[in-house]
Amino acid sequence: MSQQTTAETEATRPASGLDRIGIPKPLFWGFVAVLIFMIGDGVETTFLSDYLQQPEGGGLPGSTAAFATVTIYGVAAMIASWFSGTLSSIWGPRRVMWLGGAWWIAFELLFLFVALPSHNATLIVATYGIRGFAYPLFAFAFLVWVQIASPVKMRGSVAGWFWFAFTGGLPTLGAALAAVAMGGFGLSQRGTLVLSLVVVTVGVLIGSFAVREKHGLQPIADETVENPRSLKRLAEGVDILWRDRRTLAGGLIRIVNTAPQYGFFAMFPFVLGPATPGGGFLTSAQVATLASISYGANIAANLFFGVFADRFGWRRTITWFGCVGCAIATPVWYFTAVTTQSFAVTATFGVVYGILLAGFVPLSALMPSMVAPKDKGAALAILNFGAGGAAFVGPVVVTVLFPLVGGGGVAIAFSILYILVAVLSLKVKDPSDPGEARRQDAAAGAVRTAA
Repeated sequence: MSQQTTAETEATRPASGLDRIGIPKPLFWGFVAVLIFMIGDGVETTFLSDYLQQPEGGGLPGSTAAFATVTIYGVAAMIASWFSGTLSSIWGPRRVMWLGGAWWIAFELLFLFVALPSHNATLIVATYGIRGFAYPLFAFAFLVWVQIASPVKMRGSVAGWFWFAFTGGLPTLGAALAAVAMGGFGLSQRGTLVLSLVVVTVGVLIGSFAVREKHGLQPIADETVENPRSLKRLAEGVDILWRDRRTLAGGLIRIVNTAPQYGFFAMFPFVLGPATPGGGFLTSAQVATLASISYGANIAANLFFGVFADRFGWRRTITWFGCVGCAIATPVWYFTAVTTQSFAVTATFGVVYGILLAGFVPLSALMPSMVAPKDKGAALAILNFGAGGAAFVGPVVVTVLFPLVGGGGVAIAFSILYILVAVLSLKVKDPSDPGEARRQDAAAGAVRTAA
């Protein structure tokens, strides 16, 4: 029996309270595991680069610390984002989660207790950078799991809950835990990093032993696939980019989805904040608060748009709320900020952008639904790779364009990118989309009435 058929069979079981809010009951502890894991992973986001420059943190030069925490770690995370889908297709998502969890713990132990005490820059950069492979394997493998195990009618909702857990942990509650640990309980930065290891370990244990849903241990394949566990399928999955161009379009949409978000928060310190020539109107604390407010609005909206899209339609939600909405919100946010010089106004439009950004949540449901069961892992690999790629594209756009056209030009460029992917999104459609199904039913009903 294929994965799709089995998932549809699951839909016939009686609905629980969790099912009614969009969480398949057998996968509940997986969402908890991802949330806890990402809280632990996000603890270091606000202070690690600074800590690595201190004597107890290795005494690295600022450029080396940034290279370790942004470039090397980011490249590793982007590569692992791809493999989270392709490895899930041959091993099953649960084994990939085990690999990601064990990888994070092992390299964090080496980083904390071998590399940092050695004050060897190469070893510090290597162990931390290699640890970057871990979190996408753990978290995005679970995204694969929930999409293949959920009934079609719930896939938008479960995508919303996944991104709620993911972004709720990284950076939101992770940064909050660091603030409480260091500010409220007086832990040192090193002690806070040890705390993050403990929290991640709890998440890994929950994800490894509390989730029993049967799809997780099976390859993502159907009866048409020979040797589904063969490593050759890692390479075979790439050809879906030209076999079904909708997946390529979906990957490009996912890159543009959050690229402006990363770009804006790389740019804001030197166009609105204290690094602005002549001084900006925001303090460093206000820039950080602005990020927290925008992320917080996005987290809540992820849940709303996940459920909303199961009714309004996945593709329509992506096009109108995600692409078109963000194309409008992006330049409005920037230009109202520089015009009003008001933190309250800037934060308000940051909230609007964060809410509309959640309009892209249904892409996580649409991409695996529009391909054959044997290609679901490859489709989600492309989606996950796009999520990692966004963290690079956003800052690169700022780096290249800001010296040429300034902050306003960058904001307009981001808006144009959203418009371009809005056009692309018109081709990313599938009959399984609840919106498409409703329109087809309405058209069929109109034909029957006319007859």
